Amino acid sequence: MNNIKKIYLIIMLVFLYAPILLLSFFSFNSGDTMVNFEGFSLQWYQQLFENTDMLVVIIDTIILGLVSALISTIIGTFGAITIYFMKSKRQKDIILSLNSILLVSPDVIIGISFLLLFTFMSFKLGFATVLASHVAFSVPVVVIVVLPRLLQINSNVIDAAYDLGATSTELFKRVLIPQMLPSILAAYFMAFTFSIDDFAVTFFVTGNGFSTLGLEVYSSARNGISLELNALSTIIFVIVLLFSLGYYFLTVKGSNEKTK
Repeated sequence: MNNIKKIYLIIMLVFLYAPILLLSFFSFNSGDTMVNFEGFSLQWYQQLFENTDMLVVIIDTIILGLVSALISTIIGTFGAITIYFMKSKRQKDIILSLNSILLVSPDVIIGISFLLLFTFMSFKLGFATVLASHVAFSVPVVVIVVLPRLLQINSNVIDAAYDLGATSTELFKRVLIPQMLPSILAAYFMAFTFSIDDFAVTFFVTGNGFSTLGLEVYSSARNGISLELNALSTIIFVIVLLFSLGYYFLTVKGSNEKTK
């Protein structure tokens, strides 16, 4: 039985990572196609860093992700706290149900809805409309990540803080934030990932003069796949891998220190 599980795990990992490894392998190809590997070369990485238009798009995408993640994390965190302190269970269920609707709604529907809203309100499509849309679909994610951590906090701790004369602000700063910080950071990076990864919603609400990495890759792919995209994808994958490994080792180190 254990051998079957190992075989299944290996097949799953190969299925998931083989396309990425193949893409990365051909990013070092001296040729211009993925048909044959003609030799090792860094020319596609050089072309990527010399492509100023692509670099501007990457910077804009990162700025968009950082700002939208920050705003949505702040809104979602306060939203989770508000839901936590609601007395009525019925109100909590209604709010959580409304929150879940955005999570399960197709991106195309969300994108069209925001496009119609911005058009109706005569907003010029661009960075601001993309930012508002990304914040809107990221807030429910933040609520889902932060709220379970709040529910794990012992209510006696909150009651004790009030009994000791703590105000709502002091309770928030000295009790809730320290307890919620890991989930808040996780929610922030989750929202950042959602923003960087989004294509469908951004496709509908972006305008002339602003583009994101997803839109740029889609536009470039329509004109023919360039191995420059392989180089870009490889760099992104390596950065994500390093962050994941760093987070893993920090988590393991922290858990080991707690057990000592």
